[in-house]
Amino acid sequence: MRTDAFALRHIGPRENDLQHMLKTIGTESMEQLIYETLPDDIRLKEPLQLDPAMTEYEYMNHIRELGAKNKIYKSYIGLGYHATIVPGPIQRNILENPGWYTAYTPYQAEIAQGRLEALLNFQTTIIELTGMEIANASLLDESTSAAEAMALLFDVRTREQKKNNVNKFFVSEEILPQTLSVLETRSIPIGVELVVGNHEEFDFSDEFFGALLQYPGKFGQVYDYASFITKAKENNIKIAVAADILSLVKLVPPGELGADVVVGTTQRFGIPMGYGGPHAAYFATKEEYKRSMPGRIIGVTVDANGNRALRMALQTREQHIKREKATSNICTAQVLLAVMAGMYAVYHGPKGLRYIANKIHRSAVTTAEALNELGVYQANSSFFDTIVVKTDVAKVQAAAEAESINFYYIDRETVSISFNETTSLKDINNIVQIFAEAIGREIDPITELSGESTIPHEIQRTSDFLQHEVFNKYHSETALMRYIKKLERRDLALNHSMISLGSCTMKLNAATEMLPLSLPYWNSIHPFAPMEQAEGYQIMLKKLEEQLNVITGFAGTTLQPNSGAQGEYAGLMVIRAYHQSNGDDHRDIALIPASAHGTNPASAIMAGMKVVVTKTSENGNIDVEDLRSKAEQYKDRLSCLMVTYPSTHGVYEASIKEITKIIHDNGGQVYMDGANMNAQVGLTNPATIGADVCHLNLHKTFAIPHGGGGPGVGPICVAEHLVPFLPTNPIVPTGGSNAITAISGAPWGSALVCLISYGYITMLGEEGLTDSTKYAILNANYIKEKLKGHYQTLYTGEMGRAAHEMIIECRPFKQKGIEVTDIAKRLMDYGFHAPTVSFPVAGTLMIEPTESENVEELDRFCDAMIAIRKEIEEVDADDKNNVLKNAPHTLAMLTADEWLLPYTREKAAFPLDYIADNKFWPAVRRVDDAYGDRNLICSCAPIEAYMEN
Repeated sequence: MRTDAFALRHIGPRENDLQHMLKTIGTESMEQLIYETLPDDIRLKEPLQLDPAMTEYEYMNHIRELGAKNKIYKSYIGLGYHATIVPGPIQRNILENPGWYTAYTPYQAEIAQGRLEALLNFQTTIIELTGMEIANASLLDESTSAAEAMALLFDVRTREQKKNNVNKFFVSEEILPQTLSVLETRSIPIGVELVVGNHEEFDFSDEFFGALLQYPGKFGQVYDYASFITKAKENNIKIAVAADILSLVKLVPPGELGADVVVGTTQRFGIPMGYGGPHAAYFATKEEYKRSMPGRIIGVTVDANGNRALRMALQTREQHIKREKATSNICTAQVLLAVMAGMYAVYHGPKGLRYIANKIHRSAVTTAEALNELGVYQANSSFFDTIVVKTDVAKVQAAAEAESINFYYIDRETVSISFNETTSLKDINNIVQIFAEAIGREIDPITELSGESTIPHEIQRTSDFLQHEVFNKYHSETALMRYIKKLERRDLALNHSMISLGSCTMKLNAATEMLPLSLPYWNSIHPFAPMEQAEGYQIMLKKLEEQLNVITGFAGTTLQPNSGAQGEYAGLMVIRAYHQSNGDDHRDIALIPASAHGTNPASAIMAGMKVVVTKTSENGNIDVEDLRSKAEQYKDRLSCLMVTYPSTHGVYEASIKEITKIIHDNGGQVYMDGANMNAQVGLTNPATIGADVCHLNLHKTFAIPHGGGGPGVGPICVAEHLVPFLPTNPIVPTGGSNAITAISGAPWGSALVCLISYGYITMLGEEGLTDSTKYAILNANYIKEKLKGHYQTLYTGEMGRAAHEMIIECRPFKQKGIEVTDIAKRLMDYGFHAPTVSFPVAGTLMIEPTESENVEELDRFCDAMIAIRKEIEEVDADDKNNVLKNAPHTLAMLTADEWLLPYTREKAAFPLDYIADNKFWPAVRRVDDAYGDRNLICSCAPIEAYMEN
């Protein structure tokens, strides 16, 4: 056995466990299990053509050598991305801590109170800096957040009859170029007409439903938008503002000016540039628009004892539940980055943020004054951090590159310089020296920052912010470290126990995959830096694209989408562009099985398609004859089929190749949802199945951590005929020869975390990847057989096998008064996060153990599930005071003087022996969702706010 093989560390079951597991399942060999699970006609005939696997030591040497090819310049490019300082305690205790980066989306609020509090801090920061009423727990990036703002305002206009048929949206020419490109992509399919122009010349006609402003402008000019917003309001035009979050420390908040939506990025709050991401965008609006708001909102409620508790608010508003009625397909966030940004605000507090913002502004003013003295004049009349200089760009660029400095060159005569948190007096002197050298002048050294301000009094911020205790208490490292640890202890993450969520693939995020994220030659590169400065990135990204091409069997890949849902949208937009190139503009029907992920129909609607749902047969598979009938019915308009494989029901459908042929025969394309790619890699692939495009969840199959609900990366891989349509970027061209406009802001999306998937594939190689898939199937079927006789598996394949996940039936327990939610909450007492609850079938649990779990953990989980099944049998249907209905049980309950429940304390908290060795205590009792929705509070409000009216 090669003990230095990465697969040995990634795959949970040991070699000596294999025979025991196979015997439990009732099969002679792994190969027999795969034969009984996977249809033979889609099996790959040859192994994946990938490079031999590297050991972890070899990989770390390789990634250092590759990283050294990146050149770390001082970057003053701006355009929404800035060098920043990641506070050491935040980097060490959050970014590099599996207690934070391996957590799942906080659907089970009682064991996610720490993360929820951190996100509440983030929302409070956004609400108070923007001056708005409500904010969500982050979106994907600034550009897509602006597009979400446009979609929200477009949706809102239908409530006002006189705006019902108006579809024009004004966009200031000051908008960031990457944001404009994303707006172009998103506007056309939903019927919005963009009008780009000078906001000072806008006529406020009644043809417009909304407008978008940049604050400050893309090259730094700070405008006073008060009169613009007032006139817009008088003409019933809604206003969205894309605002630099740090500038709002010094500028009048858009909410005080009357904005309806404020969006932006929190990258400046201690998040590395990372060649474009991941970064937590923000979205703030008025409370009256909460039902149209995209993303997730963390809200305050109470638990069963009436104590304060947190949970995700307005969950029924989530887009994957609204399906084809959705106005957005976003069902994720950038949680890990939002946690870091919120903690940055906690660590610095209002005084610290003022100091940082003032230092940046004074650096910009000092440099502008020095350049003016040189005779190189700065053009912005008012600015926060960015100045514009007229000069001989060729000479300046040559001198800057010699000093390893990047400016942004607007044209041959204009340079933009954006200052940031890292800028020092030495840096300022270097910048001024570059300009002096370009014009042949000498300068005296600058010894102190200017005390002047260029911000007019009428747009200077006067209102307070971040006055809550949490932002004024943890300013020493000791205090912050302990606060972060306190929150971490309230969360159950993968470092405590298995998280067996079906369709979510919570596998190991290996330390060696994660370590490069902290290396400066990977995390310090600006996404719009010249390509020659990012050679290491270019090699890595190109290699990852090639690896994904091999794995999927396709010809081309784009890494731009920042989430799986965004990947869905990108895939559909590429299909749309392909049909249009063939003159088939009329192809607008998307066939979607009833069992599909809810983001599928939402994405189709966003892409301008009409959804036709196909039936599911009694065995849980796609009803082939119904699909055939509808494909033929709509053959002249058929755009595509959206299909998940293996199915959402955890089965490899034997008819899949027949299904894809039906679609092709009727002129459509096949989009394959890659949510379950963990059950394909090395055994089959989308190209073999007959798909034309698929998205991949790198945060699932390819090991990027969920981080409590993000970051995610959702690249799409496409067949050769779709390669020309892969998306581009307006500043750094990417994509195909006939590329669609941008899907997200950065050229390669969240490039930094692509390192994780690159490491995962590179260290596993062909054999390790294929074994990972096999062991995922083995682990799932092992659980299925262990639970046999206690729980019914709802769907299986033709030979009785599950794929990498299975759905277990819980609906009959309603006869005992027990709901599936009760089982989910009781699992917390056993130290486990619940599997996926009521998806895709209400009243069921979907279990996916992944290949990373060893047999001891699988046994512990099964023992817990079997013990709960016995507890259900003990329940009297008329008695609601039982161990399941009262779950979870907190430490406060167990240590109270009185115990009035009809079962023992031991049964409540320690029902099995293994629990005492490593007990996890839920922080609160069962949360009251209805109370929280009646009393929506999504910031750190004073205690009086929690009192029900």
